[in-house]
Amino acid sequence: MDNTIALGIDIGGTNTKIGIVDFSGNCLSKTTIHTDEYLVVNDFIEVLSSLIKQLIFEFGENKILKGIGIGAPNGNYFKGTIEYPPNLCWKGVTHFVDLMKTYFDVPIVLTNDANAAAIGEMIYGAAKGMKDFIVITLGTGLGSGIVVDGNLVYGHDGFAGEIGHTIMVINGRPCGCGRHGCLETYCSATGITNTYKEFLHKHHINPPIEESLIDAKYINELAKDGNLLAIEAFNYTGEILGIGLANSVAYTSPEAIFLFGGLANAKELLFAPTIKSF
Repeated sequence: MDNTIALGIDIGGTNTKIGIVDFSGNCLSKTTIHTDEYLVVNDFIEVLSSLIKQLIFEFGENKILKGIGIGAPNGNYFKGTIEYPPNLCWKGVTHFVDLMKTYFDVPIVLTNDANAAAIGEMIYGAAKGMKDFIVITLGTGLGSGIVVDGNLVYGHDGFAGEIGHTIMVINGRPCGCGRHGCLETYCSATGITNTYKEFLHKHHINPPIEESLIDAKYINELAKDGNLLAIEAFNYTGEILGIGLANSVAYTSPEAIFLFGGLANAKELLFAPTIKSF
């Protein structure tokens, strides 16, 4: 098995990460591309495939690619499709696995990105040995992977377990899924950015940078420097996230909840108000 590798692809609303992985779960080589630069999915897959082949070639010609695993928003494990993703610019139903198979003659599996994270955590990570847990990914949106009795929850159509699209605020913010007030519109990188901007307008404060340049990373840096409005944005986000997680516990009674994604890098700025609310 020493010369065999697998390829992992994590498709996000902003960036797509590609990694060569061995069968012990070690990431041997990785790179990224900007998802949002490609309005046509075929163009994205053409560039992605070329980058993958280059990555494998540079890593070692003697390596044998055994399969490709893809995590994507609104990924349907049963069909290999990405369907009406709220945080991607590709609309409708994309037969992603079929398109990838025109470039690679290996087994290719696609699922929801948070489901993929849950599988990885169960096999290689802190959830090893657990049969009931929840993984929450806090990126451009909010994804979730729910494991019950050692099995991922897919439902009859492959789309069960979307905690991010449970409604937290009646008639709240519009969501890409078509509803209003979904958890991910408040508890994601996009959500906290909108919260901070709302707070700026509420308090009639002009930010030191252009409003269009404000993002979750910028708010995180402000909060770490003691900016009260940024800290307030994290407190508000954590309060709603804690309630959302408490609701999910009522359904599945997990042993643990794991938080991943860029927004989770804020650590205690987000964790403290979330745990308090929870």
